[in-house]
Amino acid sequence: LLISRDVTQLERIEAMRRDFVANVSHELRTPLTVVNGYVENLRDMTDLTREDAQHALQRMTEQTKRMENLVTDLLTLSRLENDRSPLREEAIDVEALLSEIYQDGQLLNGGVHSVHLEVQSSAKLLGNRDELRSAFGNLLSNAIRYTPAGGIISLRWAERGEQPVFSVQDSGIGIAAQHIPRLTERFYRVDRSRSRETGGTGLGLAIVKHVAMRHQAKIEVMSEEGKGSTFALVFPTKRALPANG
Repeated sequence: LLISRDVTQLERIEAMRRDFVANVSHELRTPLTVVNGYVENLRDMTDLTREDAQHALQRMTEQTKRMENLVTDLLTLSRLENDRSPLREEAIDVEALLSEIYQDGQLLNGGVHSVHLEVQSSAKLLGNRDELRSAFGNLLSNAIRYTPAGGIISLRWAERGEQPVFSVQDSGIGIAAQHIPRLTERFYRVDRSRSRETGGTGLGLAIVKHVAMRHQAKIEVMSEEGKGSTFALVFPTKRALPANG
């Protein structure tokens, strides 16, 4: 019985490995195919105009950036999944951290949405700044990607009782209830074609999940199709520090 369980566990791990390799291969193959296609066209065109060249270079730049983002997220996720060392913690000035993320979001947003930052708590947070910056930033970039032009996105730092809470609320496309339990799986996408159009890697929420786990935080997702979503990270009381602490 014990041997049977061990074999079953090994088979499950091997299946997960195969799925992961297949997903990574697929995600890299698509942009590589696009880049290769444009390279061949540029090589074969004898009457290439400046406009044609600019268009091809822009598309190749977009696809190489997509591959770069995928590799970056893969490395981040691998580190989070395999890091067994104690969390390097500090007292984080959340208002300053969110100000940085807000500025990054404004650049990514390009004026397409109305983005608001609401700091309703002066509490600091005990945690790893780099990891939290990655998690908070991923939640904001997801909201920007899946909110139609003219929509509203709010970043909020508040307290629920004695628990510190970071949340991102958007007026985006929303998520059907059956998809919510699987959102933090690697490469899981509600709409694959839309994810590729928006440049997502399919790893952002998996990164958020692991950062949350390392900070003993809970992920909450509230969403309604056509009306938008709210993603929240609820931290344990022990991670809240006084503003002058």
